[in-house]
Amino acid sequence: MLAAYPKEKRMRGEKMKKEYMLALLALWFMAAGTVVIADAGGKTKAGKTVIHRYEADVTGDGKKDAIVLEGIPFAAGSPYMKKIWARIATSEGKKYKLPYEPGYEPEIQFTDLNHDGVKDMLGSSNSGGSGGINQYRLDTLKGGILKHLPMPPVLKLSGKFENALSARLNIENTNETFLIDLRKRKKDYIRLGIYRKDGMLNEPFELMIDPAAVYKPVKIKGKKGVGLEGYQQVSGAYHADKLGNVKAIWYFKDGKWILVRAKWQPTNA
Repeated sequence: MLAAYPKEKRMRGEKMKKEYMLALLALWFMAAGTVVIADAGGKTKAGKTVIHRYEADVTGDGKKDAIVLEGIPFAAGSPYMKKIWARIATSEGKKYKLPYEPGYEPEIQFTDLNHDGVKDMLGSSNSGGSGGINQYRLDTLKGGILKHLPMPPVLKLSGKFENALSARLNIENTNETFLIDLRKRKKDYIRLGIYRKDGMLNEPFELMIDPAAVYKPVKIKGKKGVGLEGYQQVSGAYHADKLGNVKAIWYFKDGKWILVRAKWQPTNA
């Protein structure tokens, strides 16, 4: 009996030590304010978070519906959401879930873009990086029927550098051509080997054209309701070498987007 006592005492001491360490870890996580979930392998990962809460009538019954935008960050405290979705609970008790593209600063705008008298849901997130392209999803839930709506198509743009330190941009949708003055960039373009000192091209060089980076609802003169205004950046030798934007105004009619107008906006204008 005497020989067994030290062993029992050691076991009690080790148990108390483990409980003490677990208590310290729990206090540390609480102090950090981070939500942590243990997975099957014992590792931890950042848990889901509520990004925004909205109230809007998206079914058209005259009553507010609850929309909660949620996400899972790439890591605890990270602003980048690797998963994003919206949970919708209508006033009638029906529930829906909408998935969105991962990214930064997700949000939902509520506006009637298809002109049926009920607010649609325009969800977006930013891809990040130097491009800063927003990713969109457009949905309607009129009458409790969820329907995905298309976004406006990308404008058909093309462009290239020309001799005499200029560039030519074509908007194929409207059959318009714009000449861009590049003389203020002469030193940089010569250094990069695009132009010679006499202003002649060393070799053919195309402009960099982004997809639409941003859409925002706008009122269109002479049209019922609102449309969408989109911007596509046009760059020269590299993405940060911004030459300007092409602004396009779109209007939804008969199930598709109609281009109202497109306009070139040079950076130096």
